[in-house]
Amino acid sequence: MSSDDDFFNIAEQEHAAGIDRSIPHSARIWNYWLGGKDNFPVDRAAGDQYVETFPGIIAIARLTRHFLKRSIRFLAEDVGIRQFLDVGTGLPTVDNTHEVAQRIAPNARVVYVDNDPLVLLHAHVLLTSTPEGSTEYVEADMHDPQAILEGAARTLDLSKPVGLTFMGVLGHVEDDEQAAATVAHLMDGLAPGSHLAIADGANTISAELAEAQRTYDEGGSVPYKIRSGDQIRRLFDGLELLPPGIVPCLDWRPEVTSVEPPPAIQPLAGIARKRG
Repeated sequence: MSSDDDFFNIAEQEHAAGIDRSIPHSARIWNYWLGGKDNFPVDRAAGDQYVETFPGIIAIARLTRHFLKRSIRFLAEDVGIRQFLDVGTGLPTVDNTHEVAQRIAPNARVVYVDNDPLVLLHAHVLLTSTPEGSTEYVEADMHDPQAILEGAARTLDLSKPVGLTFMGVLGHVEDDEQAAATVAHLMDGLAPGSHLAIADGANTISAELAEAQRTYDEGGSVPYKIRSGDQIRRLFDGLELLPPGIVPCLDWRPEVTSVEPPPAIQPLAGIARKRG
């Protein structure tokens, strides 16, 4: 089936599921910023409005995606992890978690988690596993980490190490204590040797970024909290942070050295290990 066929198949399923295309949707806006085509005029308008106030959001979206690729490759290749739990996956695009992991280890098992029927529709159509591995989907909310663990356990062996990822999604849990509790609950349910990878927040929250986010939050999309470095660091409490710690995305084990100056504002990234 061609990508155009996939798109129209998904569009038909969206209509059947009663998904409202008249309201901007965070997953589709993010998809637009990443150069994807699974978005609609209302999403592009909301995305363009954000960019007008804070053009750096496109770099943030792409840096987060690049960190996902590097972190999964690091966990699969260097650490040897063969199971991944991707929470708040968003719409599929290039180099999805299972694609990166299964290029290194075809038998890797990946569970995607989202509470959005739109995302799940796209995932079921577009995300397919290698024959040796497994790619499954769990409909669950980040506010209910126990449901995530129970759903993941149908595919993953939670007595063995798992790579848990949150890529630009924890801001949907606005309360700092609740966000930290969600991460801690999930890590408590995973085996020693499991790793946590997060990309979120910003190294600097400028007035332009804050204003763009305020306008975005008031425009009908689900609000998002941009956390500072100290707030991101709390999400790793009780875990062993791996070098280089919590740093701007481009500084986390960069693969190449760019001759261009880095963006002034970047998401923060880090990976930590559960001791055992």
